[in-house]
Amino acid sequence: MQVCIHRGSKQIGGSCVELKCDGQRLLLDLGLPLDADGDNAKYLPNVQGLDGSDPSLLGILISHPHLDHFGLLGHVASTIPVGLGPAARRILMAAAPFLPGERVIPAVGWDYVSGKKFQVGPFSITPYLVDHSAYDSYALLIECAGKTIFYSGDFRDHGRKSALFDQLLRALPKQIDVMLLEGSSLGRLAETETFPSEMDIENDLLAAFKNTKGMALVHTSIQNIDRIVSIYRASRRSGRKLIIDLYAASILAATGNKHIPQSNWDDVLLFVPHAQRLQVKNNAWFDLLQSHAANRIFPEQLPDIAAQATLLFRPMHRFDLTRAKCLGGAGYIYSQWCGYWDQGCYSRVNEWLEEQQIPKMDIHTSGHASTKTLKTLVELIGPKRLVPIHSFYPERYPELFPNVTIESDTIWWDV
Repeated sequence: MQVCIHRGSKQIGGSCVELKCDGQRLLLDLGLPLDADGDNAKYLPNVQGLDGSDPSLLGILISHPHLDHFGLLGHVASTIPVGLGPAARRILMAAAPFLPGERVIPAVGWDYVSGKKFQVGPFSITPYLVDHSAYDSYALLIECAGKTIFYSGDFRDHGRKSALFDQLLRALPKQIDVMLLEGSSLGRLAETETFPSEMDIENDLLAAFKNTKGMALVHTSIQNIDRIVSIYRASRRSGRKLIIDLYAASILAATGNKHIPQSNWDDVLLFVPHAQRLQVKNNAWFDLLQSHAANRIFPEQLPDIAAQATLLFRPMHRFDLTRAKCLGGAGYIYSQWCGYWDQGCYSRVNEWLEEQQIPKMDIHTSGHASTKTLKTLVELIGPKRLVPIHSFYPERYPELFPNVTIESDTIWWDV
């Protein structure tokens, strides 16, 4: 078996790994770089057959539904099968109509079942459900020609599905030939430090909600389902109702999980901002709206319920909130990667907060494993060879782990 990391050996985002065995090939992830400038097609890696012209490319296996792992699927032939978690596939399909630009709808392929092996040509693949900030995320074990590769994807052990890490440790075979290990936390967290758990985040949110006199605005990724659950639970514990929009309602429904907040729950309200009302009208989404309208509220109701409400905030909401005059005593909580804020992605939101005199708080935890967790995985599995991926600091791996080989992008090597 041979391996080529097309992108990711020395960066976070844009992950893509090609495997070759017995003349057949597979891709692991096809991500969009974090610094992509909008002309996304130019970031396609040099992989033969992405236009569907080469039958030796058997398919693309996506580890999880984050853009930096799937974001270039819209530029490949729809005839190339795509493997993905079944709930992740539904989420991407539900999200596509709401999002600007390219709509990524995964081609029909393989739906993962955790721990259940499936065959793709000469490759045997076993997906393992992992704890991550993207719902329905998987690590992948690939076997071919007597060799084994473990691709960690992105994972952690401090989210709401932390028990999955222990299950992974028990399930993986020892002495794997190659482990492709993410290291997103390197450079962000000291070796002895750990990230706050999702329960810590829930408790921090609860304290913030209790200290907010008006509406609590929580700005997070709607596809970070763990965080939505934390926000919902903290809202409920503080006597608030959770306000979601039609996009959030569609994503939550797509999980297919009856234990995750839904638009028809008694303590969940649906508010459709003006921009989404235009989408409903222009795209004739009347059935979709009706399916989530059981607890719908309207702009004129916002001032009366503001002090007992938490809004899953998105930048489009600021216009509706300003017009509704419901922001007295409001507080804003930023609950996602700080890099987006620091890079100016939300500069207009920041200007709006200053205009409305709304204070900002930061409450967040990483979707990635700490160094301590990474070391636990490596020590218990004992891979014969460990290759850095999805990290800005591959040179740190030899300091932390045994049997490290640092590979470069676009170079083929043997397992």
